[in-house]
Amino acid sequence: MLLQILMDFEWTQLLQPQFYIEHGGVWLILLVVFAETGLFAGFFLPGDSLLFVAGIYSTNLANEFIPTGNEFLDLTLLILMISLAGILGNTTGYWVGRKVGPAMYQWKENFLFKQHYLHQAHDFYEKHGGGAIIIARFIPIVRTFAPIIAGIVQMDKKKFSFFNIIGSFAWVGSMLFGGHFLQKWILAQFNFDLKDHLEVIVLGIVFVTTAPVIAKLFFGKKKDANPQS
Repeated sequence: MLLQILMDFEWTQLLQPQFYIEHGGVWLILLVVFAETGLFAGFFLPGDSLLFVAGIYSTNLANEFIPTGNEFLDLTLLILMISLAGILGNTTGYWVGRKVGPAMYQWKENFLFKQHYLHQAHDFYEKHGGGAIIIARFIPIVRTFAPIIAGIVQMDKKKFSFFNIIGSFAWVGSMLFGGHFLQKWILAQFNFDLKDHLEVIVLGIVFVTTAPVIAKLFFGKKKDANPQS
């Protein structure tokens, strides 16, 4: 079985949520969430779409782990487990940042690195740190580096931990509940099974989560180009 999976494996499958659900279930989802929320190499993993699709398959996933026979308990169990993985992921990224951070203040400045970036980031996290940690959960790529940067700028540990927990439960809970109840509602109202059209769901989620970032970059550049407009 494993040999066949390896033989048929293509790198593009790492971007497809159904690949993780079909070949690893709950355990692989936990690994992906942990990696994407705290390890440099995890920024490309499909966090939002994976959780949303996991909500669609919540009953199947719970039955593979601990069948409860109750959809609410199934969701609660998955939210608790996956949120814990997200909390541990962010905590790992934070501590990596704290270990690397002091050395960065001794780095020589170059085209990509400026010392005032660290001071600006420190001031930003001191003022908006809690909100930044929570909001970052919902933004691809940013959620990978936010806890690392928080550690680099020496954000208060208790403050980080508090908002880390809130952000993880808010992100995981909203995605799983959204996927589960959207699937249930659309199936009941239109007899339309989202499981048969996952590619559309994934594209929709990618668009919704990345559009604000793209818009910010685009309009931000226009604003910088026309500072007096």
